[in-house]
Amino acid sequence: MPKITFIEFDGTERTVDAVANSTVMETARRNDVPGIEAECGGSCACATCHIYVDPRWLEKTGERSAMEEDMLDFAFDVRENSRLSCQIKVSDELEGLIVRTPEKQF
Repeated sequence: MPKITFIEFDGTERTVDAVANSTVMETARRNDVPGIEAECGGSCACATCHIYVDPRWLEKTGERSAMEEDMLDFAFDVRENSRLSCQIKVSDELEGLIVRTPEKQF
């Protein structure tokens, strides 16, 4: 089981076990990580699972799809390392992944 570290806006860190083939969003919800609302349940139809991927992990988490880019238009404080956590599949390659939650979700 890969471990993912979520860093909340206030700096609180939480490292949790993730299940391969789930998503980072599902991992956050399963572990009650604050700051990931995921109102659409992971269907890439909102931006309430917005996260910032640690720059060292950007290549391993892959590129944003066109649909994800469109949804990020609705997110708060979008940055170059912004992703929707529902669009990042967990794999063993993501062992040690670090992501941050934004100040708020829209």
